[in-house]
Amino acid sequence: MKRVLFVDDEAAILDGLRARLHRATEWEMVFALGADKALQELERHPFDVVVTDVRMPHMDGRELLQAVSSRWPETVRMVLSGYSEQQQAMNLVPFAHQFVTKPCESQQLRNRIERALQLHDFLRKPELRAAVGRVRSLPAMPRTYALLKTAMANEGSCVADIAKIVAADTVIAAKVLQMVNSAFFRLARRITNIEQAVGYLGFATVRNLVLSVEVFSQWSNAPSLVIELEKLQLHVQRVTTAAAALTAGTPIVDDTLLAALLHDIGYWVLIQEFPREFQLARQMSAAEGIALRVAETKIIGASHSEIGAYLLGLWGLPYSVVEAVAHHSEPQRVQHEEFDALTGLAMAHSLVDLSEAKVFGLPEEVETDLQREQLQQLPAPFGWLEAQRRVSEALSSGETQ
Repeated sequence: MKRVLFVDDEAAILDGLRARLHRATEWEMVFALGADKALQELERHPFDVVVTDVRMPHMDGRELLQAVSSRWPETVRMVLSGYSEQQQAMNLVPFAHQFVTKPCESQQLRNRIERALQLHDFLRKPELRAAVGRVRSLPAMPRTYALLKTAMANEGSCVADIAKIVAADTVIAAKVLQMVNSAFFRLARRITNIEQAVGYLGFATVRNLVLSVEVFSQWSNAPSLVIELEKLQLHVQRVTTAAAALTAGTPIVDDTLLAALLHDIGYWVLIQEFPREFQLARQMSAAEGIALRVAETKIIGASHSEIGAYLLGLWGLPYSVVEAVAHHSEPQRVQHEEFDALTGLAMAHSLVDLSEAKVFGLPEEVETDLQREQLQQLPAPFGWLEAQRRVSEALSSGETQ
């Protein structure tokens, strides 16, 4: 049975949570009065999810989550707080996966916790969940850092200029969206558009967010892979361009572009947390002529797609984006009834000329007749030839999204 730990320094609030969630019999729930008691409970038996208040005496929510992050990294860390301030949110970003504002509806809180627990379906090995749970910041390309600093120092820069730089970097974009969609900003709707996110947060907050989580640290674990990662970033941009061409004017355009932008974020996790295993997977892919994702699964226990989806799910991104990232290379694993973000990303990914195999200098995966037929049968408001035409035209124009 999944275990959920609730932490607050007010007994009345814990009693209220216990009463409101009494029907959630599918979980084992424990209610800890203060951070010290919470740590005692964690030492007795690990938990799948920890939900904590922020402002508590002796040890506050940030300190508690920092301890949980270090000692029990496989635990999903959520903040449930009525304290809304940008600086507090900034301080919590490295340690909290999700933010929920109180008071909140019981069903809303239940849904958040249930979605967090369902993420285990992506990564079944506890050691993999622990590795991804340890991720607090991911390095971005140094060139992007320079561009962002220069643009922000320019008084003539506008939101569109900053958004274009942010959107060109997978890691920065993910963190900006994680921040703007946190409960600290009390948005009436979820933002998935980078320009809207930058406009809402403002230049200073974007700059402080990027610096506070040390996104711009160097690739200390694998410096020899930097050139390949620049090629990978080009691949991501081309997939995003293709996705834009396929979904322009549709209701799914923002989610699909976001999924395209983030679809390879799992590689950043592999390079940071599993550099040796990732290198072995590349060697196996080359030696046996198998897809890199297949080799990753054999050696690591999951592919970069599933690892990336798990991380994005921890950060609370929309499920449509998480699902698209998880299955973009094998969309047939999901039943499709309409043109959605997964469909758009899978088609875009299959139609770009710069594949991940080429990025890493590996043999191209042989596409079988069955795979080609499955791709062509994905639900879309246009035929396969039209999809090819749109993507070819967009890529040849040299535009990047």
